[in-house]
Amino acid sequence: MSQITNHILMVRPANFGFNEQTAESNAFQTNDQSISQKEISQRAIAEFDAMVALLREKGVNVIVADDSAEPVKYDAIFPNNWVTFHDDGKAILYPMYAPMRRLERQEHILNQVCRDFKMEKVYHLEKSEAENLFLEGTGSMILDRPNKIVYACLSPRTNSAVLDRFCHVTKFRKMLFTSVDEKGQQIYHTNVMMALGDTFCVIGLDTVLDVMERAYIVGSLETTGKEIIDLSAAQINSFAGNMLQIKNAEGKTFLAMSEQAYKSLTRPQIAQIEKHTEILPIPIYTIEKYGGGSVRCMMAEIFLQEK
Repeated sequence: MSQITNHILMVRPANFGFNEQTAESNAFQTNDQSISQKEISQRAIAEFDAMVALLREKGVNVIVADDSAEPVKYDAIFPNNWVTFHDDGKAILYPMYAPMRRLERQEHILNQVCRDFKMEKVYHLEKSEAENLFLEGTGSMILDRPNKIVYACLSPRTNSAVLDRFCHVTKFRKMLFTSVDEKGQQIYHTNVMMALGDTFCVIGLDTVLDVMERAYIVGSLETTGKEIIDLSAAQINSFAGNMLQIKNAEGKTFLAMSEQAYKSLTRPQIAQIEKHTEILPIPIYTIEKYGGGSVRCMMAEIFLQEK
């Protein structure tokens, strides 16, 4: 089982914008009204298209699905939260915290993936929304696929009981912990403070205050052969935890991150990463500012077998 793939699903937004429903638990969003909603959306679409073009230029297979204009979904650009695709033919749908975000689970997007890939069964964890229990895909979970470990920090959007259901379906083993920002608030998504590559892990260890939990994480990463690249709080605030390692058809690997995240890294950290993979910085300032998510959130990896 591989940790990284060259097949990526991205959703081109129809109405990108600031979502008040998610801002309550996402400290990264900014409601700057100096430009119009239409201009925000246009800028985000331009950033999205440029990112797709760059990934394709590097040889990554990007499947672009178009978000439907109605109903309005401000965060459709972040599909990794509502679906994951696994190498045993499973697709899993997830319960979303914000009611508007639940509308992102669109059947036409799954059908588009099915044209090229074998999807044998769809699991519906989203039913947990009826219990007000949430687990937002690979926002909530960092998956070590070869070692069948899922790392997750508890938050209003990451519930332990739903995580147990995920583990039952996938036979993954959970590593649950608490991660907080500088203000002591729970970090809403694990992929804000942690990114797992094939042979390395970028992580903000200082956000895990419990000494035993931190030692547990470090021990697991070291046992599974991951070099740890530690992030500061300032770097996490610049989306440096929100990265994804991908590859092209020839097997060349890249660590996709935002330009903002790249600029926050120190030279020693860059050198550490470049021992493992090529860095791919992508400018998505509008998407980060208003959406509160970054490059990793924009990519749902496809591990299904090709038809």
